[in-house]
Amino acid sequence: MGAFAYTALDSAGRQHQGVLEGDTARQVRALLREKSLLPVTVAEVAAQESRTQRAGQGFALRKRVSTADLSLLTRQLATLVRAGLPLEESLLAVSQQTERPRVQGILLGVRARVMEGHTLAAGFADFPRVFPEIYRATVAAGEQSGHLDTVLERLADYTESRELLRQKVLGAMLYPIVLTILSFMIVSVLLAYVVPKVVQVFQDSHAKLPLMTRALVAVSDLIRHYGIWGLLALIAAALLFGRWKRDPAHQRRVHRWLLTVPLAGRLLRGFNTARFTRTLSILTASAVPVLDALRISGEVVNNLPMRDAVTEATARVREGAPIGRSLSQSRLFPPMTIHLISSGESSGQLENMLERAALNQERELEGLVTALTGLLGPLLIVFMGLFVMGIVFAMLLPIFEMNTLIH
Repeated sequence: MGAFAYTALDSAGRQHQGVLEGDTARQVRALLREKSLLPVTVAEVAAQESRTQRAGQGFALRKRVSTADLSLLTRQLATLVRAGLPLEESLLAVSQQTERPRVQGILLGVRARVMEGHTLAAGFADFPRVFPEIYRATVAAGEQSGHLDTVLERLADYTESRELLRQKVLGAMLYPIVLTILSFMIVSVLLAYVVPKVVQVFQDSHAKLPLMTRALVAVSDLIRHYGIWGLLALIAAALLFGRWKRDPAHQRRVHRWLLTVPLAGRLLRGFNTARFTRTLSILTASAVPVLDALRISGEVVNNLPMRDAVTEATARVREGAPIGRSLSQSRLFPPMTIHLISSGESSGQLENMLERAALNQERELEGLVTALTGLLGPLLIVFMGLFVMGIVFAMLLPIFEMNTLIH
Protein backbone atom coordinates (compact mmCIF):
# COMPACT_ATOMS: atom_id res chain seq x y z
CA MET A 1 0.00 0.00 0.00
CA GLY A 2 1.24 3.46 -0.91
CA ALA A 3 0.27 7.10 -0.56
CA PHE A 4 -1.14 8.87 -3.62
CA ALA A 5 -1.61 12.61 -4.08
CA TYR A 6 -4.69 13.41 -6.11
CA THR A 7 -6.49 16.28 -7.77
CA ALA A 8 -10.22 15.77 -8.41
CA LEU A 9 -13.35 17.69 -9.32
CA ASP A 10 -16.74 17.46 -7.63
CA SER A 11 -20.15 17.71 -9.29
CA ALA A 12 -20.06 21.52 -9.04
CA GLY A 13 -16.69 21.72 -10.77
CA ARG A 14 -14.74 22.66 -7.64
CA GLN A 15 -11.21 21.32 -7.35
CA HIS A 16 -10.15 19.10 -4.44
CA GLN A 17 -6.64 18.05 -3.52
CA GLY A 18 -5.46 15.58 -0.93
CA VAL A 19 -3.76 12.28 -0.21
CA LEU A 20 -5.23 8.78 -0.14
CA GLU A 21 -3.73 5.40 0.65
CA GLY A 22 -4.13 2.54 -1.79
CA ASP A 23 -2.38 -0.34 -3.49
CA THR A 24 -2.48 1.19 -6.97
CA ALA A 25 -3.44 4.42 -8.67
CA ARG A 26 -6.43 2.63 -10.20
CA GLN A 27 -7.73 1.74 -6.74
CA VAL A 28 -7.35 5.36 -5.60
CA ARG A 29 -9.31 6.54 -8.65
CA ALA A 30 -12.05 4.06 -7.78
CA LEU A 31 -12.13 5.38 -4.21
CA LEU A 32 -12.46 8.92 -5.52
CA ARG A 33 -15.36 7.95 -7.79
CA GLU A 34 -17.10 6.34 -4.82
CA LYS A 35 -16.90 9.78 -3.15
CA SER A 36 -18.54 11.36 -6.25
CA LEU A 37 -15.24 12.96 -7.28
CA LEU A 38 -13.82 12.94 -10.80
CA PRO A 39 -10.08 12.17 -10.61
CA VAL A 40 -7.91 14.49 -12.69
CA THR A 41 -4.41 13.48 -11.55
CA VAL A 42 -3.31 10.65 -9.27
CA ALA A 43 0.40 10.16 -8.54
CA GLU A 44 2.31 8.28 -5.88
CA VAL A 45 3.89 10.70 -3.45
CA ALA A 46 7.34 9.08 -3.42
CA ALA A 47 7.46 8.84 -7.24
CA GLN A 48 6.34 12.44 -7.56
CA GLU A 49 9.07 13.54 -5.16
CA SER A 50 11.67 11.55 -7.10
CA ARG A 51 10.68 13.16 -10.41
CA THR A 52 10.83 16.60 -8.84
CA GLN A 53 14.27 15.87 -7.39
CA ARG A 54 15.61 14.79 -10.79
CA ALA A 55 14.13 17.84 -12.47
CA GLY A 56 15.91 20.03 -9.91
CA GLN A 57 12.90 22.26 -9.51
CA GLY A 58 11.59 21.45 -6.04
CA PHE A 59 8.13 22.28 -4.84
CA ALA A 60 6.55 25.68 -4.83
CA LEU A 61 7.18 27.86 -1.81
CA ARG A 62 3.68 27.27 -0.50
CA LYS A 63 4.31 23.49 -0.59
CA ARG A 64 7.69 23.42 1.07
CA VAL A 65 8.08 21.82 4.47
CA SER A 66 9.45 24.45 6.83
CA THR A 67 11.83 23.80 9.69
CA ALA A 68 8.99 24.49 12.13
CA ASP A 69 6.82 21.82 10.48
CA LEU A 70 9.70 19.33 10.50
CA SER A 71 10.39 20.03 14.16
CA LEU A 72 6.71 19.64 15.09
CA LEU A 73 6.21 16.33 13.31
CA THR A 74 9.46 15.02 14.79
CA ARG A 75 8.34 15.98 18.29
CA GLN A 76 4.92 14.36 17.80
CA LEU A 77 6.45 11.21 16.36
CA ALA A 78 8.93 10.96 19.25
CA THR A 79 6.10 11.32 21.80
CA LEU A 80 4.00 8.59 20.19
CA VAL A 81 6.93 6.20 19.79
CA ARG A 82 7.96 6.72 23.43
CA ALA A 83 4.35 5.95 24.44
CA GLY A 84 4.74 2.51 22.88
CA LEU A 85 2.58 3.04 19.78
CA PRO A 86 3.72 1.01 16.74
CA LEU A 87 5.69 3.03 14.22
CA GLU A 88 3.19 2.76 11.37
CA GLU A 89 0.34 3.83 13.68
CA SER A 90 2.45 6.72 14.97
CA LEU A 91 3.09 7.92 11.42
CA LEU A 92 -0.62 7.65 10.60
CA ALA A 93 -1.59 9.59 13.73
CA VAL A 94 0.88 12.40 13.00
CA SER A 95 -0.30 12.61 9.39
CA GLN A 96 -3.90 12.94 10.57
CA GLN A 97 -3.00 15.72 12.99
CA THR A 98 -1.27 17.94 10.46
CA GLU A 99 -3.22 20.51 8.46
CA ARG A 100 -0.71 20.67 5.61
CA PRO A 101 -1.41 18.33 2.67
CA ARG A 102 2.28 18.34 1.74
CA VAL A 103 3.33 17.06 5.15
CA GLN A 104 0.47 14.58 5.24
CA GLY A 105 1.45 13.11 1.89
CA ILE A 106 5.08 12.74 2.93
CA LEU A 107 4.21 11.01 6.20
CA LEU A 108 1.84 8.62 4.46
CA GLY A 109 4.54 7.90 1.89
CA VAL A 110 7.01 7.09 4.68
CA ARG A 111 4.37 4.95 6.38
CA ALA A 112 3.85 2.98 3.17
CA ARG A 113 7.56 2.17 3.05
CA VAL A 114 7.56 1.12 6.70
CA MET A 115 4.57 -1.16 6.14
CA GLU A 116 6.48 -2.80 3.27
CA GLY A 117 9.15 -3.83 5.78
CA HIS A 118 11.67 -1.04 5.29
CA THR A 119 13.25 0.95 8.10
CA LEU A 120 12.10 4.44 9.03
CA ALA A 121 15.39 5.86 7.76
CA ALA A 122 14.79 4.16 4.37
CA GLY A 123 11.34 5.74 4.25
CA PHE A 124 12.84 9.15 4.95
CA ALA A 125 15.40 8.55 2.17
CA ASP A 126 12.58 8.77 -0.40
CA PHE A 127 12.22 12.45 0.54
CA PRO A 128 15.81 13.80 0.68
CA ARG A 129 14.67 17.41 0.16
CA VAL A 130 12.58 17.21 3.34
CA PHE A 131 14.72 14.96 5.55
CA PRO A 132 18.42 15.92 5.24
CA GLU A 133 21.24 13.43 5.64
CA ILE A 134 21.80 14.27 9.29
CA TYR A 135 18.16 13.40 9.93
CA ARG A 136 18.36 10.08 8.12
CA ALA A 137 21.71 9.07 9.61
CA THR A 138 20.57 9.87 13.14
CA VAL A 139 17.31 7.93 12.73
CA ALA A 140 19.21 4.96 11.29
CA ALA A 141 21.57 4.97 14.29
CA GLY A 142 18.58 5.18 16.65
CA GLU A 143 16.87 2.22 14.99
CA GLN A 144 20.04 0.13 15.19
CA SER A 145 20.58 0.96 18.87
CA GLY A 146 16.92 0.52 19.83
CA HIS A 147 16.59 4.09 21.12
CA LEU A 148 14.52 5.61 18.33
CA ASP A 149 12.34 7.67 20.68
CA THR A 150 15.37 9.32 22.33
CA VAL A 151 16.97 10.03 18.97
CA LEU A 152 13.77 11.58 17.63
CA GLU A 153 13.56 13.86 20.65
CA ARG A 154 17.15 14.96 20.07
CA LEU A 155 16.34 15.66 16.45
CA ALA A 156 13.34 17.74 17.51
CA ASP A 157 15.55 19.73 19.89
CA TYR A 158 18.13 20.14 17.15
CA THR A 159 15.69 21.45 14.54
CA GLU A 160 14.08 23.76 17.09
CA SER A 161 17.43 25.20 18.18
CA ARG A 162 18.51 25.80 14.59
CA GLU A 163 15.25 27.51 13.73
CA LEU A 164 15.45 29.61 16.92
CA LEU A 165 18.99 30.74 16.12
CA ARG A 166 18.02 31.63 12.57
CA GLN A 167 14.98 33.59 13.74
CA LYS A 168 17.05 35.48 16.30
CA VAL A 169 19.62 36.52 13.71
CA LEU A 170 16.99 37.49 11.13
CA GLY A 171 14.86 39.29 13.70
CA ALA A 172 17.82 41.25 15.00
CA MET A 173 18.90 42.30 11.51
CA LEU A 174 15.40 43.16 10.32
CA TYR A 175 15.21 46.55 12.07
CA PRO A 176 18.43 48.06 10.65
CA ILE A 177 17.66 46.68 7.18
CA VAL A 178 14.16 48.19 7.12
CA LEU A 179 15.48 51.46 8.55
CA THR A 180 18.18 51.64 5.89
CA ILE A 181 15.69 51.02 3.07
CA LEU A 182 13.27 53.63 4.41
CA SER A 183 16.07 56.17 4.84
CA PHE A 184 17.22 55.61 1.28
CA MET A 185 13.67 56.01 -0.05
CA ILE A 186 13.03 59.22 1.94
CA VAL A 187 16.30 60.83 0.85
CA SER A 188 15.68 59.82 -2.78
CA VAL A 189 12.19 61.38 -2.73
CA LEU A 190 13.57 64.58 -1.17
CA LEU A 191 16.32 64.90 -3.76
CA ALA A 192 14.18 63.92 -6.76
CA TYR A 193 10.96 65.85 -6.07
CA VAL A 194 11.19 68.28 -3.14
CA VAL A 195 14.59 69.89 -3.64
CA PRO A 196 14.09 70.86 -7.34
CA LYS A 197 10.83 72.70 -6.61
CA VAL A 198 12.33 74.66 -3.72
CA VAL A 199 15.59 75.52 -5.45
CA GLN A 200 13.80 76.53 -8.66
CA VAL A 201 12.62 79.69 -6.89
CA PHE A 202 16.21 80.81 -6.31
CA GLN A 203 17.34 79.81 -9.80
CA ASP A 204 14.64 81.96 -11.40
CA SER A 205 16.09 85.00 -9.65
CA HIS A 206 19.43 84.35 -11.42
CA ALA A 207 21.23 84.83 -8.13
CA LYS A 208 24.47 83.02 -7.51
CA LEU A 209 23.73 80.05 -5.26
CA PRO A 210 26.05 78.97 -2.44
CA LEU A 211 28.42 76.06 -3.10
CA MET A 212 26.49 73.71 -0.82
CA THR A 213 23.22 74.50 -2.62
CA ARG A 214 24.81 74.02 -6.06
CA ALA A 215 26.15 70.64 -4.97
CA LEU A 216 22.69 69.66 -3.74
CA VAL A 217 21.16 70.70 -7.07
CA ALA A 218 23.77 68.68 -8.96
CA VAL A 219 22.99 65.57 -6.92
CA SER A 220 19.27 66.15 -7.39
CA ASP A 221 19.66 66.49 -11.17
CA LEU A 222 21.78 63.36 -11.25
CA ILE A 223 19.11 61.36 -9.44
CA ARG A 224 16.25 62.73 -11.54
CA HIS A 225 17.93 62.18 -14.90
CA TYR A 226 20.00 59.05 -14.25
CA GLY A 227 18.43 57.53 -11.14
CA ILE A 228 16.57 54.79 -13.04
CA TRP A 229 19.64 53.94 -15.07
CA GLY A 230 21.74 53.84 -11.94
CA LEU A 231 19.24 51.50 -10.28
CA LEU A 232 19.22 49.25 -13.35
CA ALA A 233 23.02 49.27 -13.36
CA LEU A 234 23.09 48.20 -9.71
CA ILE A 235 20.62 45.39 -10.42
CA ALA A 236 22.67 44.25 -13.42
CA ALA A 237 25.87 44.36 -11.36
CA ALA A 238 24.23 42.30 -8.61
CA LEU A 239 23.04 39.72 -11.16
CA LEU A 240 26.47 39.52 -12.78
CA PHE A 241 28.12 39.19 -9.40
CA GLY A 242 25.71 36.40 -8.45
CA ARG A 243 26.47 34.60 -11.70
CA TRP A 244 30.21 35.09 -11.21
CA LYS A 245 29.95 33.74 -7.67
CA ARG A 246 28.32 30.51 -8.85
CA ASP A 247 31.79 29.27 -9.69
CA PRO A 248 32.99 27.40 -6.57
CA ALA A 249 36.46 28.92 -6.90
CA HIS A 250 35.08 32.46 -6.99
CA GLN A 251 32.61 31.72 -4.21
CA ARG A 252 35.39 30.30 -2.08
CA ARG A 253 37.44 33.45 -2.66
CA VAL A 254 34.54 35.67 -1.56
CA HIS A 255 33.88 33.53 1.51
CA ARG A 256 37.53 33.65 2.51
CA TRP A 257 37.56 37.43 2.14
CA LEU A 258 34.41 37.73 4.27
CA LEU A 259 36.17 35.86 7.08
CA THR A 260 38.83 38.60 7.15
CA VAL A 261 36.29 41.43 7.50
CA PRO A 262 36.42 42.35 11.23
CA LEU A 263 32.76 42.18 12.22
CA ALA A 264 31.28 40.10 9.40
CA GLY A 265 34.04 37.52 9.76
CA ARG A 266 33.34 37.08 13.44
CA LEU A 267 29.62 36.66 12.81
CA LEU A 268 30.15 34.13 10.02
CA ARG A 269 32.71 32.18 12.03
CA GLY A 270 30.44 32.06 15.07
CA PHE A 271 27.31 31.09 13.13
CA ASN A 272 29.01 28.28 11.21
CA THR A 273 30.85 27.01 14.28
CA ALA A 274 27.60 26.84 16.22
CA ARG A 275 25.90 24.87 13.44
CA PHE A 276 28.87 22.52 13.07
CA THR A 277 29.28 21.74 16.78
CA ARG A 278 25.52 21.37 17.33
CA THR A 279 25.24 18.93 14.43
CA LEU A 280 28.31 16.96 15.47
CA SER A 281 26.99 16.80 19.04
CA ILE A 282 23.68 15.21 18.10
CA LEU A 283 25.34 12.77 15.69
CA THR A 284 27.91 11.56 18.22
CA ALA A 285 25.21 11.29 20.88
CA SER A 286 23.21 9.09 18.50
CA ALA A 287 26.17 6.71 18.01
CA VAL A 288 26.80 7.72 14.40
CA PRO A 289 30.39 6.77 13.39
CA VAL A 290 32.81 9.65 13.88
CA LEU A 291 33.91 9.92 10.25
CA ASP A 292 30.32 9.95 9.01
CA ALA A 293 29.40 12.46 11.73
CA LEU A 294 32.23 14.80 10.66
CA ARG A 295 31.31 14.50 7.00
CA ILE A 296 27.62 15.25 7.62
CA SER A 297 28.44 18.06 10.04
CA GLY A 298 30.71 19.66 7.47
CA GLU A 299 27.84 19.81 4.98
CA VAL A 300 25.81 22.14 7.23
CA VAL A 301 28.66 24.69 7.20
CA ASN A 302 27.82 27.43 4.69
CA ASN A 303 31.27 29.03 4.50
CA LEU A 304 33.34 27.11 1.94
CA PRO A 305 36.81 27.59 3.53
CA MET A 306 35.43 26.37 6.87
CA ARG A 307 33.77 23.44 5.10
CA ASP A 308 37.09 22.62 3.43
CA ALA A 309 38.73 22.77 6.86
CA VAL A 310 36.26 20.18 8.17
CA THR A 311 36.95 17.95 5.14
CA GLU A 312 40.69 18.16 5.73
CA ALA A 313 40.18 17.48 9.44
CA THR A 314 38.09 14.40 8.58
CA ALA A 315 40.97 13.08 6.46
CA ARG A 316 43.37 13.56 9.41
CA VAL A 317 40.96 11.87 11.81
CA ARG A 318 40.73 8.93 9.40
CA GLU A 319 44.50 8.61 9.75
CA GLY A 320 44.21 8.55 13.55
CA ALA A 321 44.61 12.20 14.55
CA PRO A 322 42.38 13.76 17.26
CA ILE A 323 39.42 15.85 16.14
CA GLY A 324 40.40 18.98 18.07
CA ARG A 325 43.97 19.04 16.80
CA SER A 326 42.80 18.33 13.24
CA LEU A 327 40.34 21.24 13.30
CA SER A 328 42.91 23.60 14.80
CA GLN A 329 45.20 23.28 11.74
CA SER A 330 43.02 25.62 9.69
CA ARG A 331 42.88 28.35 12.39
CA LEU A 332 39.32 29.12 11.26
CA PHE A 333 37.47 27.78 14.29
CA PRO A 334 37.46 29.71 17.60
CA PRO A 335 40.16 28.59 20.07
CA MET A 336 37.57 28.00 22.81
CA THR A 337 35.72 25.53 20.59
CA ILE A 338 38.94 23.68 19.79
CA HIS A 339 39.82 23.57 23.49
CA LEU A 340 36.42 22.17 24.47
CA ILE A 341 36.56 19.49 21.75
CA SER A 342 40.05 18.44 22.80
CA SER A 343 38.97 18.31 26.44
CA GLY A 344 35.97 16.17 25.49
CA GLU A 345 38.17 13.74 23.58
CA SER A 346 40.65 13.35 26.43
CA SER A 347 37.95 12.96 29.09
CA GLY A 348 35.57 10.78 27.09
CA GLN A 349 32.86 13.46 27.25
CA LEU A 350 32.97 14.57 23.62
CA GLU A 351 29.18 14.77 23.28
CA ASN A 352 28.80 17.05 26.31
CA MET A 353 31.73 19.26 25.32
CA LEU A 354 30.39 19.64 21.79
CA GLU A 355 27.03 20.69 23.16
CA ARG A 356 28.73 23.15 25.50
CA ALA A 357 30.75 24.55 22.61
CA ALA A 358 27.57 24.99 20.58
CA LEU A 359 25.85 26.77 23.47
CA ASN A 360 28.83 29.08 23.98
CA GLN A 361 28.93 30.01 20.32
CA GLU A 362 25.16 30.57 20.18
CA ARG A 363 25.25 32.81 23.26
CA GLU A 364 28.22 34.77 21.93
CA LEU A 365 26.58 35.13 18.52
CA GLU A 366 23.29 36.26 20.05
CA GLY A 367 25.04 38.83 22.22
CA LEU A 368 27.08 40.12 19.32
CA VAL A 369 24.05 40.46 17.04
CA THR A 370 22.04 42.15 19.80
CA ALA A 371 24.84 44.64 20.48
CA LEU A 372 25.34 45.27 16.78
CA THR A 373 21.68 45.95 16.08
CA GLY A 374 21.41 48.08 19.21
CA LEU A 375 24.26 50.21 17.90
CA LEU A 376 23.21 50.27 14.24
CA GLY A 377 19.72 51.58 14.97
CA PRO A 378 20.80 54.86 16.65
CA LEU A 379 23.67 55.31 14.19
CA LEU A 380 21.33 55.04 11.22
CA ILE A 381 18.90 57.49 12.81
CA VAL A 382 21.70 59.98 13.49
CA PHE A 383 23.06 59.58 9.96
CA MET A 384 19.60 60.05 8.49
CA GLY A 385 19.04 63.15 10.65
CA LEU A 386 22.37 64.69 9.62
CA PHE A 387 21.68 64.02 5.96
CA VAL A 388 18.23 65.58 6.08
CA MET A 389 19.61 68.49 8.08
CA GLY A 390 22.23 69.01 5.40
CA ILE A 391 19.52 69.11 2.71
CA VAL A 392 17.46 71.63 4.69
CA PHE A 393 20.50 73.77 5.43
CA ALA A 394 21.51 73.79 1.76
CA MET A 395 18.02 74.99 0.80
CA LEU A 396 18.00 77.69 3.51
CA LEU A 397 21.44 79.11 2.71
CA PRO A 398 20.19 81.26 -0.23
CA ILE A 399 17.49 82.73 2.04
CA PHE A 400 20.09 83.63 4.67
CA GLU A 401 22.27 85.31 2.02
CA MET A 402 19.30 87.29 0.65
CA ASN A 403 18.51 88.55 4.14
CA THR A 404 22.14 89.60 4.59
CA LEU A 405 22.08 91.55 1.32
CA ILE A 406 18.84 93.32 2.28
CA HIS A 407 20.24 94.42 5.64
